Amino acid sequence: MTSPSPELLIGEFVRTLDERHRIAIPTELAEPLMAHGERCVIAKERDGCLSLWAGVVWEPRIASAVEVIRSKLTAGLLAQRVGEVQQLGRLLSTRHRPVTLAARGRLVLPEGFREFLGVEPGGDLVIVGAAVCVELWRPDAWQGFVAAEMPQFRDRFDQLTA
Repeated sequence: MTSPSPELLIGEFVRTLDERHRIAIPTELAEPLMAHGERCVIAKERDGCLSLWAGVVWEPRIASAVEVIRSKLTAGLLAQRVGEVQQLGRLLSTRHRPVTLAARGRLVLPEGFREFLGVEPGGDLVIVGAAVCVELWRPDAWQGFVAAEMPQFRDRFDQLTA
């Protein structure tokens, strides 16, 4: 998946979820994310993590993938895999949702997504630029992810920059 903007979304910030389940996305991440409009998509990624994508990036990718599945179903290519298709449909139904970033990059976490994230109002979130999207992490999940992934950082960096 490629971004229409060449700017990489990078940075780590701690913000507090307010009583209305709103979080302020830092300007450094919100402005490039909204460069093509306020419409975004929030997606469940992994336990304790949501990702926030520009709608112009996410929506064509999902539409294309859904069309591939639809074509395979129509052609009978998935007749022996109905259970897998149902599982995919269940997860696809709950995985993502369109959202809008309000003034000052404020985002209201939708019901179902805030429970998946596992942060209560008044609790902190770590907002991370993940190059092509913005991620919202529960702090303990973020620390676990960083601890597990940091040992491979140099190799991954070298591979991607070679």
